[in-house]
Amino acid sequence: MSYIDETLLPDEHVVYRTRLHWIIFARAALVLIAGAAVLIAFHTVPLAGAAVLLVGASMLIPPFIAHQTTELGVTNKRMIVKVGFVRRRTLELLLRQVEALSVDQTLGGRLLGYGTITLSGTGGVREIFHRVRAPLELRRRIQGQVA
Repeated sequence: MSYIDETLLPDEHVVYRTRLHWIIFARAALVLIAGAAVLIAFHTVPLAGAAVLLVGASMLIPPFIAHQTTELGVTNKRMIVKVGFVRRRTLELLLRQVEALSVDQTLGGRLLGYGTITLSGTGGVREIFHRVRAPLELRRRIQGQVA
């Protein structure tokens, strides 16, 4: 069961869920491709290609854990974010306390559908979440619940 489902209040239901975008795997994928290229180009020295492939495979572990353990959700009452597994960080912000919500997208983010969400709440709460999948839809859902 997800963290969002576990923490629902009475008469609260999930309106929207999202996760981190697959782009978080891009660096590791590029290293894996480079390792395969080295392995093919220098087939007489397979150890070099294998070493690069091993580095690329090890680079996949942190983004995989982040992807699997990060949840962002909007309910009819709150914005809920959970990051991490062993060391967990959560944010549960009542929608009526959301003062500002900004979305930053690079050109690549616009083309591929990811961006950075900055949530500002009453009492000085300011949280930034990078590489969120469909950030404009997340913002639209939050604003739809507040209105």
